[in-house]
Amino acid sequence: VSFMATKDAWNESGEDKRVQSMGWKELWLKEDWWAIWLGLGFLVVALLFFANGSSIKWITLVPAIGHADASGKIVAGQWTDASLIAPYFAAHIGQYIAQFVMWLVVFTISIKALGFNLREFYPSFLFIYVFSIIIFVVGTNHTVHDLNLEPPLLALILGMVISNFIGLPKWMDTGFRVEFYIKTAIVLMGATLPFTLIIWAGPVAIVQASIVSVVTWMVIYFVAKKMGIDRRLAATLGAGGAVCGVSGAIAIAGAVGAKKDHAPIAISLVIVWAIVMIFALPMVSKSMNLPAGVAGAWIGTSEFADAAGLAAAKTYDDMASSPENKDVIPKDADGKTTDALAGFTLMKVIGRDSWIGIWAFVLALVSTTRWDRKTGSKPNPGEIWWRFPKFVLGFLVCSIIITSVVSAHGGDQATYGKVIKPALVGPILNLRTWLFIFCFFSIGLTTRFRELAAAGVKPFMAFTSGVVVNVILGFILSTIVFVEFWTKVGVH
Repeated sequence: VSFMATKDAWNESGEDKRVQSMGWKELWLKEDWWAIWLGLGFLVVALLFFANGSSIKWITLVPAIGHADASGKIVAGQWTDASLIAPYFAAHIGQYIAQFVMWLVVFTISIKALGFNLREFYPSFLFIYVFSIIIFVVGTNHTVHDLNLEPPLLALILGMVISNFIGLPKWMDTGFRVEFYIKTAIVLMGATLPFTLIIWAGPVAIVQASIVSVVTWMVIYFVAKKMGIDRRLAATLGAGGAVCGVSGAIAIAGAVGAKKDHAPIAISLVIVWAIVMIFALPMVSKSMNLPAGVAGAWIGTSEFADAAGLAAAKTYDDMASSPENKDVIPKDADGKTTDALAGFTLMKVIGRDSWIGIWAFVLALVSTTRWDRKTGSKPNPGEIWWRFPKFVLGFLVCSIIITSVVSAHGGDQATYGKVIKPALVGPILNLRTWLFIFCFFSIGLTTRFRELAAAGVKPFMAFTSGVVVNVILGFILSTIVFVEFWTKVGVH
């Protein structure tokens, strides 16, 4: 989300135009609901194919060039020989054309309903898709992988280079739907996490998220107030750091009647630190050889945006499972080293994101009764539902569905690994991976350094104070207080 694109969503009174009540219309006019419809739609189609002894994996493939083994056979994995690229795409070009058409069809319906210009979206999305393929290819190169430049990080870096040193027409932002891509990916992620795991770790995630959210918000708010920053901007900054990054800043700015430039300032600072944490948290976790589940929980507690946190967690999972690290980084209780995504999702999506509505209601109440009764509308309990991130519901529904399917097939690990994962869960994982790259590349393409610099020194210092507390407190809670839970994150 670029600074100016977000700023345009605010009217002169400072009210967020996107959060006015739509009633039942929100089911087809809001991004959260479309993320649910797309995610559930993909899952239902995958289930229909699976029930008939087939799979959607033909159309969900991800570029995998591979390499030649000792016998000369091409096997999956990181590639070293560029001469294998052309034959690979010659053999699979039909699948990629079909996949692009599939994405175009599903996004045409949703993007049109959300009110965006399709004539701008089509060429913009074609640009994203082609570069995503290039990113996958480059990111799976053996040398690039050794540099820890996984495809998500590569997508982010390339996007920022293009945006800040080459430049693209402003209208192309129509295709860079950062939050839409990541929300849909999170809904699909539900199909990869068993509901029993959510029930087991959910309460711990909510407790940990509550502690960090309250402390971080108070630190940012009171430091900002000491610096003479307007209390509504201070509250918005606090929400961006304590609750859910971009979405939290937008929701709280609307709830407290902030000025139209307050949310963009907070969002800019969220993006700055989110990008820093994408690189810093996995590297620090690796230097300390943290179990993946523990590192994922720390990332979920310390990151400020879902997309950035997912990139960091995915990066650590890749680091932990690489040949040079698999015997160094401790395995979790289930014997795996790849539970960072699970830990992150439970901590961020189940823990922190779910509190947006409650924070919006409470701060709206404080704003209208204590700060200035002329500002904003009177809060009501319905505000909690209105602000609640609906895509979380899609995540939970997908988790319940896939857990039911696994149980119906016996629920044993052998059946899951040999039957359900390759034919059903694997293709969904591929779709989620594509959406990750679309999102990370879009973040880079909409991150403009000059606009980020406009946030100002005082807001930056106030927000940074919360960052320090957030990261330290999150580390203590993840690695000491609740470490027993996060080391067992993959067992249930």
